[in-house]
Amino acid sequence: MGFRASGGYDLTYIAYLDEFGHIGPYVDRQDAKYKESPVFGLAGLVLPMNEVRGFGTWFFQRKCELLDFEIKRAGVHPAIWEKKGASLYTVTNVTKYRELRNTTNRLLNKIETIGGFVFYVGLQKNLPPDKHNPNYLYNRVLLEAIKRIDSFCAEDCDPKGHFILALDEHDQRQNLITAAARSMYGAGEPRKRLIEPPFQLESHRYQTLQAADWIAGLVGRFGAYWCDKDAYADYKVFADHFEHRLHRAAKRSGIRTKAPGATQ
Repeated sequence: MGFRASGGYDLTYIAYLDEFGHIGPYVDRQDAKYKESPVFGLAGLVLPMNEVRGFGTWFFQRKCELLDFEIKRAGVHPAIWEKKGASLYTVTNVTKYRELRNTTNRLLNKIETIGGFVFYVGLQKNLPPDKHNPNYLYNRVLLEAIKRIDSFCAEDCDPKGHFILALDEHDQRQNLITAAARSMYGAGEPRKRLIEPPFQLESHRYQTLQAADWIAGLVGRFGAYWCDKDAYADYKVFADHFEHRLHRAAKRSGIRTKAPGATQ
């Protein structure tokens, strides 16, 4: 909780976001080359700053409980060991392991309990491969994420809040930071609630960013299912177990799709 010179207090949040889906072009799930995912976006969690340390400890403990065998087999300290969300949230794992389902629901509950929320924003990819621009796509999604979290801090918080944005490392770091800085200080609608341009972190060293990656892995499954329920019918298992809880924990989130009735 940050002190305001006016004598009151406002809340500072830290938003931890990671990529979901795939940044490259997409044609069809059965395509020989462009089949990775029909969506791309950023997802994770937004936490009050004063809750970050406690949440990191809590997530570390749950990770060690859930994945004890894998951590011991890896032979590294669990503080710097990570399990990627895309590998964790498979149809087989969610169907077979009640422990994973329970831990996921506990994670979503924990975020809400401490005054945080789940956040995601993404787009269905609909351009042909020769017109697909991954850097433009990432910038577009990032700026939309900043806009939405900024609006939350300005309109949904009383008094108004501020936020810091932490992202997983990206090879277009300079371009992304430049785009974010322009959104902070640009004409028209500057993002006044963002304290600094985004920080980029090594995910294996941050429990909070690992938690964001788990959420991103789960949201990536939802996104594919929402875009094309026929092609991704096997992903219905994620909706059956987690869709209601995800919607309850999320704020100002959505994936823009082109499928009839699938817009979130």
